[in-house]
Amino acid sequence: MIDLRQLKYFVAVAEEEHVGRAAERLHISQSPLSRQISQLEERLGLMLFERNQQRIRLTADGQTFLAETRALLTHANRLESLGRRLGRGEDGGLCIGYIENAMHSGVLSNALRALRVSRPDVHIVLYSQPSSMQLEGLRQRSLDVALVNTAPDRDDQDLDYTQVLDDRMLLALPQTHPLAERETLQPADLTDQAWISVIHKEDAHSRDDFVAACVKAGFDPDIRLEAGEPLTALGLVAAGLGMTLIQHSLRHNAPQGVVLRELPWMQYTTQLWAVWHKANLRPLVTHFREVMSAGPACH
Repeated sequence: MIDLRQLKYFVAVAEEEHVGRAAERLHISQSPLSRQISQLEERLGLMLFERNQQRIRLTADGQTFLAETRALLTHANRLESLGRRLGRGEDGGLCIGYIENAMHSGVLSNALRALRVSRPDVHIVLYSQPSSMQLEGLRQRSLDVALVNTAPDRDDQDLDYTQVLDDRMLLALPQTHPLAERETLQPADLTDQAWISVIHKEDAHSRDDFVAACVKAGFDPDIRLEAGEPLTALGLVAAGLGMTLIQHSLRHNAPQGVVLRELPWMQYTTQLWAVWHKANLRPLVTHFREVMSAGPACH
């Protein structure tokens, strides 16, 4: 591989057209400079300069090589500058994995908005992935931060995490439903009602968890339909096909024809966790984690 130092020497000699003046400019002796240029020509198998006693001039091939060398050195300087900014957490990129609820709940969008204010030059790449794929991405170091619905094991040797959302659930029911006229509902009111269950593709236990939470609260849900995500479930509720539970953070997404009610006696929440690799010490990643942690963890 070509030595960048030799390329810098080459550019100085090409611009000065004199080895002595180039040596003074570079603060080195003339003899080592001449030796470095000769070694570069030998490595390339290319005559870069025409030499005489008065001056040294580029050959036609040398002129072509000079243009490319300047471009390379400019890029190398930019790369060095980028590296320094990355080290200070001032610039660079973030690769963030997330599940849909991270965006629906506003956790991710709010964090990105805050990051844009504090770090306007940061390049952000988002990957919508299942939680398991995100955690593998962290281990492979292809992701900087993952937003998942289940935290890793506490004794995980590679990953660390913090909870960024613990969202209580609201009852969503059709506006035409008789229960919609009541401000306060009890568990017995929800028995023998048509329910729409939200089944998350990546969570094989989501239906069982939903049923278990309902039974623990004091009623057994009669599940008539299943939806792949909460916004779909809200659409089915608006159509009068049943009732469902949605996150409190999604209350503003309820369409016309849907009524929302609090269920303070039901201990059932949707959780979200920010996860990162313990070895990722980039200041920018640390800053983004702080931004995420500063947001409300509970709704």
